[in-house]
Amino acid sequence: MQRSVLILAALALVPGCLGPVAPFEPPPLPLSAGYVDPPEGAPEGSCWGRALVPAIVETVTEQVVVAPASYNTDGTLATPTTFETVQRQQIVRERGEHAFEAVCEEDLTAEVVGTLQRALAVREQYNGPITEEMDWPTRQALKARQKLDGPDSDILSIDLARRLGVVAVDRATLE
Repeated sequence: MQRSVLILAALALVPGCLGPVAPFEPPPLPLSAGYVDPPEGAPEGSCWGRALVPAIVETVTEQVVVAPASYNTDGTLATPTTFETVQRQQIVRERGEHAFEAVCEEDLTAEVVGTLQRALAVREQYNGPITEEMDWPTRQALKARQKLDGPDSDILSIDLARRLGVVAVDRATLE
């Protein structure tokens, strides 16, 4: 009995010897991974991001005739029509890409990123520390926020940046 108590006590101390386990954080991607060349007619000096638009696939279920009905010479039904249920996948919308105007990478200063983090935190869309760095938690929160009503991307769109008050709104664009 005493021996089993000692073993249990020793096992209880083992996790403390291992130290704290660091949370998983994937390696940072280059922020420019989602930037693309501006489209024709884009304002000089503007930056553009790329968001993938997923395909929409639906399952179609159909009843297909395997054997048609056959009739006797007097017109009465000999064998009824035989059907088979067939399911197939149908693409409703092809996968594509969507370009959107974005805050330029060089404009994402520590002050701008800190303002973004605070703006998302106030809206309960970011719960990390204000690091003023475009780190993984910030990018995850940004992507989740933009997915609601903008591009599905962790590149900050100029529209969201203006709505959150992160960048100034050009007076010429106001009506």
